[in-house]
Amino acid sequence: MLAAIKNAAACAGLAACAAITPAHAAAPVNNTIAPEFAGIDTWLNSEPLTLAQLRGKVVLVDFWTFACGNCINTLPAVKSWHRKYADKGLVVVGVHTPEFPFEQDTHNVQRAIERFGITYPVAQDNRYATWAAYGNQYWPAFYLIDKHGRVAYTHVGEGDYAQTEAVIEKLLAAQ
Repeated sequence: MLAAIKNAAACAGLAACAAITPAHAAAPVNNTIAPEFAGIDTWLNSEPLTLAQLRGKVVLVDFWTFACGNCINTLPAVKSWHRKYADKGLVVVGVHTPEFPFEQDTHNVQRAIERFGITYPVAQDNRYATWAAYGNQYWPAFYLIDKHGRVAYTHVGEGDYAQTEAVIEKLLAAQ
């Protein structure tokens, strides 16, 4: 099983790299209301959450999967933002959307969460319902939602961590 995961992780990283739009991966969005979490059967590290109950907070929705090398590379930044800004009103929600069948197994996701030291809520999106609601096409992808429930910023792929963090700070400071 471990060999299969390692091989799949290499493939996933290559697939994610091939799918990323290079030049303008980070962009403000047109302030549309963020879709609710949809089709989530399992919540890890949390009771079920809704964006409606998170109004008044800034929410980082992180689409990821545990065998994606690019996703793994973003985790230090995401975990850092969670630690640094949770008490200032940031809620990080990892939306684990599997690329491969073995990533659908909740026990495998739980083991990955433990291995990577993820303490924020993770929604298991095996049916791609939340993925589809956001019109997402990439791993990893960040969606920052402002205090009013609007998508204020997106970023696809690795990098631009300082820019993303600056947007987090701006959204937290906004009324």
